[in-house]
Amino acid sequence: MRWTASSEPEPVLAGIGDEAAPALPDQLAAVRELGWNRLELRTLDGTPMADLSETAFARAVEEIRASGVEVVAVAAKIGDWSRPATGDFTVDLAELDVLARRCAVLGVRTVRIMSYPSGGLTEPAWGRTVRARVGELARRAEDAGLVLAHENCAGWAGERADRALDLIAHVDSPALRILFDVGNGVAHGYDAAVMLRPLVEYVTHVHVKDAVRTADGDTAYVPPGEGGAGVEECLRVLADHGYRGVLSIEPHLHLRPHLRAAGGDPGRGDRAAFVEYGRVLEELVRRVRHTRTDAEAVR
Repeated sequence: MRWTASSEPEPVLAGIGDEAAPALPDQLAAVRELGWNRLELRTLDGTPMADLSETAFARAVEEIRASGVEVVAVAAKIGDWSRPATGDFTVDLAELDVLARRCAVLGVRTVRIMSYPSGGLTEPAWGRTVRARVGELARRAEDAGLVLAHENCAGWAGERADRALDLIAHVDSPALRILFDVGNGVAHGYDAAVMLRPLVEYVTHVHVKDAVRTADGDTAYVPPGEGGAGVEECLRVLADHGYRGVLSIEPHLHLRPHLRAAGGDPGRGDRAAFVEYGRVLEELVRRVRHTRTDAEAVR
């Protein structure tokens, strides 16, 4: 997908549903209000997708099919901030087994993972553990027809492009690719566009959020283009490479899921804010397309 001419397809826009509301009907209504028909699933009524009962999952499938909305990805807990590299790996394997079955029912291939906080391991041991674990996960994902999308967030390969490339090279599987979140650099202390450039050929899914650092060193989330994440520049990098995947909004304006792991209040989604966020992203995408079209016309 090139973004250089109006005759070419526009980026595929979606959103992480629980950023709009806890309940699935409200999540579906939010993307439909935007005129979109794609949803990324993370939790339903606060429960991760792999932890839903069979009855609750079956009901969710019925609602999704009736809505006509397509599920484009599932955000798993595998390797995230709550699961250090010293933890029980069988928990992640069990989650992947459940998600493999459920993704087949939903008709979705992309599963978000991370690469494990250290849990106190030395850097060499941490890296070895992550390579081994993600390699095994990718082997199983490949057998199941899934793609594990590793996010630039928590974990050994989350904050450094060289480690992300090392992980991809070591695992050497089409079932491991990159989920690039353009807003994570603010919280984790790196320039997102700089990190994205060497990774862009492996990017299979994108999260869009933006943020600023506050005076007390915390991270405050803001509409896309209003913070320090370089959202528009990242969109240009993706466009230049011909990225053909999804741009999925993750506003974090009212919901910050990682706070739950530390015993804090993560908040809850807000439908109105979610919809407004989507409108702002649509405008940013139009701006990138028009700028690139004008540049092509000058050449």
